[in-house]
Amino acid sequence: MNYYIYLISSLPSLSFDTKPPFSFDDFLSRCKGLVSDEDIDIIRNAGETVSDHVRVKNMTFRKRLSFEMMLRNELVKIRSSRKKVDPAKYLREDGYPESGYISHIAINAYRKPSILEAEKALDLERWRYLEELSMGHYFDIDIMIIYACKLLLAEKWDKIRSAETDRMLEEVLN
Repeated sequence: MNYYIYLISSLPSLSFDTKPPFSFDDFLSRCKGLVSDEDIDIIRNAGETVSDHVRVKNMTFRKRLSFEMMLRNELVKIRSSRKKVDPAKYLREDGYPESGYISHIAINAYRKPSILEAEKALDLERWRYLEELSMGHYFDIDIMIIYACKLLLAEKWDKIRSAETDRMLEEVLN
């Protein structure tokens, strides 16, 4: 097991609603020389949303993938019931369990008045789940995976915020 005390303690904290301190690529660059090549590969793929979870050896990574698949399956069920389509051909039944908690998240997001609000609600729940996964991890690969996932979410919303600002500025100037 590797402990990355220096690297992890030097990383700034992340917040969902603030601009990330650096990009995901910069994060990977910071890891070079301090993190094993095998762990860098795991971190690089941390943001994957669809993967063969059986092949993933890291339990934190597997749990995150499982959460994501459960959430996506619930969204498929909700959308297909609205369109009166059989969801079976769209569901991933690769050993991902069902969860009432996940159903609640999906329904709440689906009820949001805009797609952007729904996506934000889903990403906030993803962030909360990552916080939950971080319990008991301090200077190991698991906290690096969680940090990478959070950084990717923060980057995503920074791009969305800047795109909205650009669009609003353009509307005002025209």
